[in-house]
Amino acid sequence: MAYTASAGEFALRPTAPAGVVALQRALVWLIGASGAIVFIEPSPYELVTLASAAVFIATGIRLRAVFLPLLLLLFLVNLGYTISAVPLLDDSKIATWIATSWYMAVTAMLLAMVTAEDTAARLDMLRRGLVMGGAIAGLAGVAGYFHLVPGGYDLLTLYGRARGTFKDPNVLGAFLILPALLALQNIVTARLAATLRASFAFGAISLAILLAFSRAAWGGLVLTAAFMLVMMVLTSQTRGERSRIILMTLAAAAAGVVLVGVLLSIDSIADMFKQRASFDQSYDEGRFGRFGRHILGADMALDLPFGIGPLQFHNYFPEDTHNSYLNAFMSGGWLSGICYPALVFTTVILGFHYLFVRVPWQRTYIAVFSAFLGTVGESFIIDTDHWRHFFLMLGTMWGMIAATRAHQAASRSAATGSPLLSINPPP
Repeated sequence: MAYTASAGEFALRPTAPAGVVALQRALVWLIGASGAIVFIEPSPYELVTLASAAVFIATGIRLRAVFLPLLLLLFLVNLGYTISAVPLLDDSKIATWIATSWYMAVTAMLLAMVTAEDTAARLDMLRRGLVMGGAIAGLAGVAGYFHLVPGGYDLLTLYGRARGTFKDPNVLGAFLILPALLALQNIVTARLAATLRASFAFGAISLAILLAFSRAAWGGLVLTAAFMLVMMVLTSQTRGERSRIILMTLAAAAAGVVLVGVLLSIDSIADMFKQRASFDQSYDEGRFGRFGRHILGADMALDLPFGIGPLQFHNYFPEDTHNSYLNAFMSGGWLSGICYPALVFTTVILGFHYLFVRVPWQRTYIAVFSAFLGTVGESFIIDTDHWRHFFLMLGTMWGMIAATRAHQAASRSAATGSPLLSINPPP
């Protein structure tokens, strides 16, 4: 596995003709940008990932041994879901849920294989696409909330909360965290023109997160941004870089405080903020509240090796699980319940292992890892297991890990003077 992952220079530069390389990179940008529009079915993201898979398969993509754990765990998780769903497949919603699960697994594998090659350039395109998509979704949410688009309030908000181009304000807020982190990185590191563009994008995205009134997104943005910035300071190579990151972070934090203060002077926003910021939410408390259901569901899962099947939890309790790890047990039995956390936390452990390796894409690695880690934590209180951007981050993490291992191997080979055996096929 280590040999295959490290051999050759697949992570360092493209080997395809220039026109093919440009097309591949453009598709990576589209994958990032299209993930922001998901309130229609099939969404642009599904169409783009299908088209991208066809193009990459036709122009050259390889499954490497380093991805076998990812492939195996994704397969076993979905196998558990499918087995548990067999008695329920006459319900079209269950069949669609199973098909979506398998498709999300395919997108994760696609992103892993794609970002393992031509890594620096493709990650840069993915970064740009994600920030563009985040800005579009954020501006849509803000425009809808403030009635800036005729008829947009009903379309772009839900229950007085911005949802933008998503079906749910909570998912909008969660999706926007990674684009916000990527934009924030540019603010604290880029030159003036890029900093100004990134500041506009970050402002729109952050405002949309606030107006989505998602407590998880609020906390997620603050915590993941803090973690990312600390990692950037620790991995900076010069004192000047560290000083700029710290100073720009303080300036961004001050601007954020001012923005929040201005918004809270608007009565409607202040009232919703107080309501959503409260920890005394009725659906969280009591024996059948969010956390009570977690305990009852975990006890129930111990006696059900095959679970109860997808989308069945609400038949036993007032609401859904709101816990992805518990949902894996309930929807796919012990097989999915064991393999899903194994998949998630294996990715986290490997991600930590390569966090401090100096590679050309280290800053993007830090941002994606920070957002992924935040989603892993959020998965304890909400169902994230069908979020498109979760599988995008999952696959991208594995692709960057494979590329980082290859970069390390190439560096060691250059230092010792021993050439690596290339695994690239002959032209």
